[in-house]
Amino acid sequence: MTKLNSKVPKGPIKDKWTTYKDNIDLVNPANKRNIDIIVVGTGLAGGSAAATLAELGYNVKAFAYQDSPRRAHSIAAQGGINASKNYMGDGDSNYRLFYDTVKGGDYRSREANVHRLAEVSGNIIDQCVAQGVPFARDYGGLLDNRSFGGVLVSRTFYAKGQTGQQLLLGAYSAMNRQIARGKIEMFNRHEMLDVVIVDGKARGIIARNLITGEIERHSAHAVVIGTGGYGNVYFLSTNAMGSNATAAWKIHKRGAYFANPCFTQIHPTCIPRSGDYQSKLTLMSESLRNDGRIWVPAKLEDAKAIQEGKMKPTEIHEEDRDYFLERRYPAFGNLVPRDVASRAAKERCDAGFGVNATGEAVYLDFAAAIERYGKEQAKIKHIANPSKEKITELGAAIIEAKYGNLFQMYEKIIDENPYKTPMMIYPATHYTMGGVWVDYNLMTTVPGLYCIGEANFSDHGANRLGASALMQGLADGYFVLPYTIGDYLSDDIQTGKIPTDSPEFDEVEKEVKERLEFFINNKGTHTVDYYHKKLGKIMWDKVGMARNAKGLKEAIKEIHEIREDFWKNVKVTGELNELNPELEKAGRVADFLELGELFAKDALEREESCGGHFREEHVTEDGEAKRDDKNYAYVAAWEYTGKPSEAILHKEQLEFKDIELKTRSYK
Repeated sequence: MTKLNSKVPKGPIKDKWTTYKDNIDLVNPANKRNIDIIVVGTGLAGGSAAATLAELGYNVKAFAYQDSPRRAHSIAAQGGINASKNYMGDGDSNYRLFYDTVKGGDYRSREANVHRLAEVSGNIIDQCVAQGVPFARDYGGLLDNRSFGGVLVSRTFYAKGQTGQQLLLGAYSAMNRQIARGKIEMFNRHEMLDVVIVDGKARGIIARNLITGEIERHSAHAVVIGTGGYGNVYFLSTNAMGSNATAAWKIHKRGAYFANPCFTQIHPTCIPRSGDYQSKLTLMSESLRNDGRIWVPAKLEDAKAIQEGKMKPTEIHEEDRDYFLERRYPAFGNLVPRDVASRAAKERCDAGFGVNATGEAVYLDFAAAIERYGKEQAKIKHIANPSKEKITELGAAIIEAKYGNLFQMYEKIIDENPYKTPMMIYPATHYTMGGVWVDYNLMTTVPGLYCIGEANFSDHGANRLGASALMQGLADGYFVLPYTIGDYLSDDIQTGKIPTDSPEFDEVEKEVKERLEFFINNKGTHTVDYYHKKLGKIMWDKVGMARNAKGLKEAIKEIHEIREDFWKNVKVTGELNELNPELEKAGRVADFLELGELFAKDALEREESCGGHFREEHVTEDGEAKRDDKNYAYVAAWEYTGKPSEAILHKEQLEFKDIELKTRSYK
């Protein structure tokens, strides 16, 4: 049995990372040319890691299931990336970013990892500016910042509402430089289907060429997984439909512990579901909460009239509106963290105050911001006694400059003009804080097997603050992994090429082929989507925004039954040796059907409410999450034993030496 060892360096937290870097073993440039590294996933974490490792001199093989790294789901991140540069002069610091992140994660993060994240955050911005990322700038040409939930400073750097896309293009350009030099061998349209362990170390992967169906063997001295989160276990989520957990789950089944699967984020600012036919949900950036005010009708009869289409939101007077976040959390208002905002919206909708036909939506209103900006612009332009129309025109122009592409996207989907009618939003599955367990080096419990970005568990605890996903992905890829992996690889400088004709590769490839052949040859009656939707409904209803023991026990039983039926009755059309999206989905949903059961088991085991994990049995008198630090201040790391229901729990006790454990409050 592997014993958990987080390998956090000794000493004061502010010195840990510096002292660590000063004392690790290094690989000299000539020896790096003889070492191979596989990077699976080429989003912000994988792309930045591949580019940096190749720049250092390692031979990198990078794998993407898309036709280009440009299509990684990191491209969909909208609002921004955090860094503690204090450009706004509002009191920010590395310590404050560290504190806000630990508090935002409801004190379920590993302190040392989060402090390191805060330390390197400023370097990320410098790196990206040097790459040409077009961050927004203020009137004087300096980089601009805006606010995100859960903080009292402005530390979020942004590129309108397309920050993820611009950052990804920066990482992609760095990759392309190395591809041209021959230091990165790029494998587009390839999916990793298993990892190969040789003498206890990760030494390669088995991948499928998604165009031809060919199964390939690839060896390396270390394997890095940067394949994102598992939000699509819910079927409907803000993730791209192709986002999946297969790489992370396959390494879990080969010995990598899976940590805190129940820590999953429900984002409050998404376009509401409109029917059973939908295949995904659309995110509206949290940055909109800088200027948008969230409300529902204060009177139940007004809410009913809106639901029935008899009334418009603009017809409801100010005194008849309930700005419930401002009412409940006066200190943070509309900029409370995502888990708090999501639960508050659900509570209002469950009470009957929802504002669309299904009763599952609240308003995000920009009228006040448009008026405020309009009056300010009128003064700047020396317009005396401007008309209401002129104020609206001037204010709308400012909103368009800040969020125009988001407003355009909303109007295309909903067919309503959000400049004139409040947006409708409702919580949806978004980000997963849980993931593969890693130590301080970002290594899993399998030697030589690393996991970075959203695919690991390490930095966000029970809830991720907005604009921190991009920060963690790029920190891991640009500034953390390139140091830590060298310490491990320093023992491999005389190993030589890893052969792929070994019994270990033979065995894993055989298992992969048998699994694929089963799907093609099984003459079932139900499609893959049939099972995915059934799983998603159970996850949302019983393992979603609120959970209880009864529902979780039912979910575990029902997911097990669906999985058994899946392996008997799934039907996969098409052929084995060709482009076959249904075959790809079958393998991914098979993994979700196992992960979903472990997810529910983890949620049942954690008898407390914290962050995105809300147990109805553990609630304060005023309806907030009730943490249990005495019994649950640990990382739950699960060891695979053959069945998710029989996974073995290992606990990494969390230590809080630099931040006081206290009830999280945003009031």
